[in-house]
Amino acid sequence: MILVQCVQAQTPASKNNDYLDREPPPVSAEARRAMEAHLSQARKVFVEQPNNPDAIIWFGRRLAYLGHFRQAIEVFTEGIRHFPSDARFLRHRGHRYITVRRFDLAIADFERATSLTRGKADEIEPDGQPNARNIPTSTLQFNILYHLGLAHYLKGENRRAVAAYRKCLQVSKNPDRLVATSHWLYMTLRRLGRDREARQVLSPIIEGMEIIENTGYYRLLLMYKGAIQSESLLEEASEGEASAASHSLLYGIGNWHLYNGRTGEAIRIFRLMVSGNQWTSFGFIAAEADLKRIS
Repeated sequence: MILVQCVQAQTPASKNNDYLDREPPPVSAEARRAMEAHLSQARKVFVEQPNNPDAIIWFGRRLAYLGHFRQAIEVFTEGIRHFPSDARFLRHRGHRYITVRRFDLAIADFERATSLTRGKADEIEPDGQPNARNIPTSTLQFNILYHLGLAHYLKGENRRAVAAYRKCLQVSKNPDRLVATSHWLYMTLRRLGRDREARQVLSPIIEGMEIIENTGYYRLLLMYKGAIQSESLLEEASEGEASAASHSLLYGIGNWHLYNGRTGEAIRIFRLMVSGNQWTSFGFIAAEADLKRIS
């Protein structure tokens, strides 16, 4: 298999209304050099081993990290065509369909991936951008169900999102996965007015949990429990450098105001978020979707 348009050097993305080709959020020069070096190596391996599913997956992932979402989706699509029973291609393509706001396509991919992995042992998913301790915290089935719930949530399909997150809890077997799933499940239940169920989601969340990378979600859950003040989290998120992590905090706080009836404050935070350039973060995408629904 040969994907000439993806193997060749990438041209800069244009800043337009089609998220497939929008310019990615800026990163430091050092980070960009590292990502470009990783992409170059992944491209080399792909060219040498075009029928190796791991080579295809990593080529697609490295393209996406640099914002080449159209090309990444093409690579994953080619992988699906040649390896239709390998759920990893659907998981990664579905993720990038969320990034470019193709939620229906994402849901279709994740549902198909769920069917392919049903009854099978879960597997650790290696990190493309390792955390500070270099310990992978997620698995294939976790990522499929987590992103399926997110895609439904972004479409406003909250009952379907709850069903996906309930299943995701079953494979959320470490603290990082637990707090990530619990955060989105809690917010979705609150939106549905199912407050008693939402409080039950918070029961396993306690102070002193060992969290490696999902500290934002953890701190939001503690805020929902009353252990942290919203003002301190808002100050933390607003004063720090704009990033996916800060947007997670901002969205959680804004959404907390929304389902507690403080719509004006929620809109203010959501507008602040979408005025920035972190458009690939889940918090940004959710704030954007909420503003469209509110308006």
